[in-house]
Amino acid sequence: MAFRKTLIGLAVSVAVAGLAGCSDDDDDNNDTNEEYSLQLLHFADVDGAPGAIDEVDRFSALVQAFRTDQANTLLVSSGDNVIPGPRYFAAADGALVEELGVPGNGRADIAFMNAMGVLVSAIGNHDLDGGPEEFASMLRPETDEDDASLVYEGAAFPFVSANLDVTTEPALADLATGNGQQNSGIGGKIAGSTVVSVGGEQIGVVGATTPALASITSTGNITITPEIVADDEQLYDDLAAEIQPTVDDLVDAGINKIILVAHMQQIAIEKALATRLNDVDVIVAGGSNTLLADADDVLRDGDVAADTYPLSFESPDGEPVLVVNVDGDYKYLGRLVLNFDGNGVIKTDELDPAQNGAWASTEAIVDELMGEPIVRVAEVSAEIRDVLAARDGNILGQTSVYLDGRRSEVRTEETNLGNLSAEANLWYAKRYDNNVSVSLKNGGGIRSAIGQIVQPAGSNDPADAELEPPAANESVGKEEGDISQFDIEGSLRFNNSLAIVTVTGAELVDLMEYAVSATEEGATPGQFPQIAGMRFSFDPSNTARATGDTNNGAGTTPSRIVNLVVDGGGSDVVLVRDGVLENQAQTFELVTLGFLASCLPTATEAGSANCGDGYPFKGLGGGAVERLELSETDGSSDPGEADFAAYGTEQDAIAEYLLASFPPEGTVFFNNAETEPANDERIQNLSVRSDTVIGITPP
Repeated sequence: MAFRKTLIGLAVSVAVAGLAGCSDDDDDNNDTNEEYSLQLLHFADVDGAPGAIDEVDRFSALVQAFRTDQANTLLVSSGDNVIPGPRYFAAADGALVEELGVPGNGRADIAFMNAMGVLVSAIGNHDLDGGPEEFASMLRPETDEDDASLVYEGAAFPFVSANLDVTTEPALADLATGNGQQNSGIGGKIAGSTVVSVGGEQIGVVGATTPALASITSTGNITITPEIVADDEQLYDDLAAEIQPTVDDLVDAGINKIILVAHMQQIAIEKALATRLNDVDVIVAGGSNTLLADADDVLRDGDVAADTYPLSFESPDGEPVLVVNVDGDYKYLGRLVLNFDGNGVIKTDELDPAQNGAWASTEAIVDELMGEPIVRVAEVSAEIRDVLAARDGNILGQTSVYLDGRRSEVRTEETNLGNLSAEANLWYAKRYDNNVSVSLKNGGGIRSAIGQIVQPAGSNDPADAELEPPAANESVGKEEGDISQFDIEGSLRFNNSLAIVTVTGAELVDLMEYAVSATEEGATPGQFPQIAGMRFSFDPSNTARATGDTNNGAGTTPSRIVNLVVDGGGSDVVLVRDGVLENQAQTFELVTLGFLASCLPTATEAGSANCGDGYPFKGLGGGAVERLELSETDGSSDPGEADFAAYGTEQDAIAEYLLASFPPEGTVFFNNAETEPANDERIQNLSVRSDTVIGITPP
């Protein structure tokens, strides 16, 4: 067979596990001094690409196959189970009544997790993107007001995070519960930790969430610790100090096998925690979409492992700590079979790469394992696909090229989809106010590409992958290259509002200094910019702007930004020339995402406590600047050709722009192909190319 991981290996693990897990009674007792085997199944970040719904059935078949073969199984999620987008909103469609009882945003994903037997989940940032009230509505059961026979079951498992206090947020306060309780009794609740009984043993599970949560999602009044500090090592120490007491409480209760489900967004943080926490055996990472795999793993065509599976570390007390993670969107299921000694310490010399690693949810691997999709998962996913199919038939534009919204690109460089979206926002805003000249959005707001990646037959080399325009969907009349409502909703799934803000030249430069401040080798910061109406060069080896969302204004000193020019249609305005600020007092009208500028007040509402993604919008104009939300205007500037998204939102902007510029069945296609960073013109990274910002003609 093509697969090195076979059922023969599974059968051996089952026999060993069965002997290790046997007990004369059902009492949970860790004080046995007997060896024990546990199969840990894990996933995270299943919130993403539109195609994830096509993977979930086979993913559930993997869960079913492994659980059938190993009695001592613990299935966990390390967060980002949902995200506002097509699948999320489709769950609120009336067609889901039969499957969900009471349809609601995000509820299909909770139904998937219940059906697969998830026992614990971390809280990811995207789980809160709909706000605390919407998150609560996914966790709580609900009975239909008009028909008591229709009941949404809520989450059958708890969410855990030791560094979040939800009692300070009214929408979540009643869901808070004490730490260390059995998971079976606190389904739909939120705690710092829980205990899961698996094969006569008690397994402690602690949760942790990125301290940067407030700047990247909608946290309401949730209390988040520790506070963000500029020194990474200090932040890691502070975070470990927040988590360790929750671990210690489990140890004091006699638990000697503990798993941390963490959602840190950068796996470097989970690695740092591994060397700072005592009595944690495994850290399941989340939020970074990092694919860890061993040499025995059969990956999807074009995929390459970022590192080995599992990563091994040593705790301060000298005990082994393993870190695991796999890529999201139901593409991989992580599997870690652990043998513990009588003291609850992992026997690392018995880790078997034939059993452990990233298991791809491909048809071939599922067939090899003789897995069958879990019936309820298949039923719910079928209804979701039917709802989504109608949206894929609503065509808004056409492209002859792949529109690059991949995380690895849109958070590190200029991309053609980033340009298209930023241009659409600028075009849309100028219809309201022709003085708007600059567009800025964060790359993290672009959630997926619009197009397909085709791996040539017989090749497993990612370098051979071909980037193609969106595939045809003949069942709904979609032709190759058509851009549909489904594509737009999937890529811009937050559907942020658009806001107009007045900035000085110096303030704009400070915004851009922040935009590239987190750029470094291997990082994928969500704040990385996508722009229109300006161009700039930056040197990532120069000192980065310090964190903090108050704008430095006239006190701005360029550092990473080397040259920056606002396009002027023949009369460009230079704001930075060779690292020196110019025209700092000149004002510009900027269109940005309401999320990024949410800390600024509107004419009717106060601003939020934090600027989105930490952008320094506070203090503009000495604190006198407000943001103008286009959605709060009379809408007379809206072309009105697209009606699936609300006026004043980024989905409506790109839909209207496409219909005006690249209409369906027309002869004009968007044809600006993606380029390598060395050829990017708007955002020039001087570590890979020379500087031509000043003196070139803008595209």
